[in-house]
Amino acid sequence: MSTRTHTDHDGATHDTGHAGMAPRGLDVSQHGYTLAAETAILRPGETDFRFQILGPDGRAVTAVTPIHDRKLHLIVVREDLTGFWHVHPVEEGDGIWSARLALPEAGAYRAFADIAPEALGDALTLGADLAVTGVDEPRPVPEPATSFSVDDYEVGIEGELVAGQARRVTLTVSKDGSPVTDLQPYLAAYGHLVVLRVGDLAYVHVHPDGSPGDGVTEAGPGITFHAQVPGPGTYRLFLDFKHGDVVRTAAFTAITR
Repeated sequence: MSTRTHTDHDGATHDTGHAGMAPRGLDVSQHGYTLAAETAILRPGETDFRFQILGPDGRAVTAVTPIHDRKLHLIVVREDLTGFWHVHPVEEGDGIWSARLALPEAGAYRAFADIAPEALGDALTLGADLAVTGVDEPRPVPEPATSFSVDDYEVGIEGELVAGQARRVTLTVSKDGSPVTDLQPYLAAYGHLVVLRVGDLAYVHVHPDGSPGDGVTEAGPGITFHAQVPGPGTYRLFLDFKHGDVVRTAAFTAITR
């Protein structure tokens, strides 16, 4: 698995797509906080991933401020970015978190924890490398495309990512050829967008414009984000949206120069 730098990004906020923000997820530690996994070696299939967030004093963090309806968001991806999971761990007590993961294939993975320790007063994205045992067969990322199909849904994408600039990106959801105008709120938003760069896995987590119930934001078919990527490269974009009481994920590839 790749080696990552230990750097701090002062003044960052949770919505890392905003202008002037450094990429997250590259840090083993940030502001003295660390994601400490019980084990970084997992078996294929369903498994319990247990970990702690250690503070600058080396103790497990237990007091956190919720971010979009959850105390902690855990994103797990294959390092070739052909697999993506967004889960919400449960607290077992004493600062121990547990998430049920279903990682079907051997290979290298990366976990990202979005958390806002009360003592820090800001949100962090902490990363850790994982490995699933077995023979790893890396796959190339899909070619760029303007639409993605999942179940009976098609998600289209409009907009261009530009290195170092906050740009508007709109994802439009339809089902069986008809626009979806009754998206359901998921974690206090109509969609969540995670952007990751192929190679170093620089991480951007963006929330959409507006919010459910604000009297202005429509429940589809379009979900608009303002996203900024840190530099040139090939990126994977993962959109979580909820409809029919099911959360689905649409995935896209974008090349930025």
